[in-house]
Amino acid sequence: MPFELVDIAPAKVNLTLRVIGRRADGYHDIESLVTFAELGDRLALTPGSELAVTVVGPGAGHTGADSENLVLKAARALAASIVDLRLGAFSLEKNIPVAAGLGGGSADAAAALRLLARANNLAAHDLRLHEAARATGADVPVCLDPRPRLVRGIGEILSEPLPLPRLCALLVNPGVALPTKLVFSGWKADRSQPTPSATMNDMPDTQHLLEWLAREANDLEPPALALAPAIADVLSALRGNASSRLARMSGSGATCFALFLSAAEAAAAARRLRAQFPQWWICETVLG
Repeated sequence: MPFELVDIAPAKVNLTLRVIGRRADGYHDIESLVTFAELGDRLALTPGSELAVTVVGPGAGHTGADSENLVLKAARALAASIVDLRLGAFSLEKNIPVAAGLGGGSADAAAALRLLARANNLAAHDLRLHEAARATGADVPVCLDPRPRLVRGIGEILSEPLPLPRLCALLVNPGVALPTKLVFSGWKADRSQPTPSATMNDMPDTQHLLEWLAREANDLEPPALALAPAIADVLSALRGNASSRLARMSGSGATCFALFLSAAEAAAAARRLRAQFPQWWICETVLG
């Protein structure tokens, strides 16, 4: 019986996101503090000669055509640089909402590269893996080794992993899919906003991290709100919770997060929101 390799693709959460400017090539330079959730997709690889992917799970119906699948794109990018790369059949259990500001497709692509590395005895630091990640998408490099980092450029400039305290969080999406490109196209420079920080000091505990985060922002919130006003309802509900220490949109939206000092506080907030907004996607998790 063919053996199967398995990896988890954790959801990416942008705790901050500063847009520095639009580049001549149409991309945007950013600075973002990125962390990862316990929530994730499950990706399995049965090594073989034929490259394929099947998608199951709650988000399977929203992943689009195979031609748009980042798992296949990542595998082909790696195969282009390695002669006789052993490929195979991928099976993706899609748990992360699609087009939700949680980097699900990028996380899946990164997991595919990790699985192919295992199937072909490639070292985790093999430059060809990182080149394939960059070729697949702007968010894939940070997802390749999913640990908290500061991300700059279009996503290709990564800090060393940051020893952040783990954060209890609630992720909430109002059931709206927002294409990243469309949100970025609505961004307008605001010179009144603070300049993105060049460095980040050590965050020895949750309180120091929360204080630092409170001084930051997500510059994509205004264009995302213009496209999906329901995001304002989510932010209002999260910020109106007495135990929430910070609420903000992640990435290009429409998912928002709230941070809490304990898992019990996050769970209590989740129960209240599920009762009040049963149509929303709500997930308690830990970020780290």
